[in-house]
Amino acid sequence: MRKEYDFSKSVKNPYARRLKRQITIRLDKTTLDYFKKMAFRTGIPYQNLINFYLQACADKGLMLDFQKAA
Repeated sequence: MRKEYDFSKSVKNPYARRLKRQITIRLDKTTLDYFKKMAFRTGIPYQNLINFYLQACADKGLMLDFQKAA
């Protein structure tokens, strides 16, 4: 491993801005507390945990049953 590296000719990843988007989302306190506690236990930021959970739901094509929720 080198003691120093020359990054003067490096180029920013042109796709980095497309990977994630910053949004505003309203969550109730109990949901946010749940993910923050999980973040504390796992050492993973709670925003990432929420993203992982939503991605898993999207990958499986899960749908809420709104009739049971009412």
